[in-house]
Amino acid sequence: MLLILLGVLVMHLIILILLIVSTAASTWSVGGDKTTDLWYTCKNSNGGYHCKPAISEDWLQAVQALMILSLLFCFFSLIAFLFQLFKLVKGGRFFFTAIFQILASVFVMCAAIIYTVMSPDDESKKFGYAYVLAWVSFPLTLISGLIYIVLRKKE
Repeated sequence: MLLILLGVLVMHLIILILLIVSTAASTWSVGGDKTTDLWYTCKNSNGGYHCKPAISEDWLQAVQALMILSLLFCFFSLIAFLFQLFKLVKGGRFFFTAIFQILASVFVMCAAIIYTVMSPDDESKKFGYAYVLAWVSFPLTLISGLIYIVLRKKE
């Protein structure tokens, strides 16, 4: 049982790291000498790296908000898991943790879908690794939430 709890905890920490990197990294889309993320658009020119704030369109602000919400809910579910690990009665399930984790997965899925649909179509642009990390963290977060539903506390 201890190995299962440790495995779930490690998986949760990996998911949290993936969400932090995908939210903060500067490569949601890459094209030529230009990279775009949720916060800045950066360009290599004249041997320098120049960044300016990203466009302030509603869809990008929605993606920003959803990614931050997914980070917060994932962090709060980690805190809830640790709290329930010590305070939950024997045989109890981690429902509160599961709900927060599943909500985090829904938020990251919605953010990635909005970015996919609404990002400008430019043939020279490709999706970057931060975008891929967001999509990778979605099923991991959902699986983690489902594991929390099934998981029971034993002593």
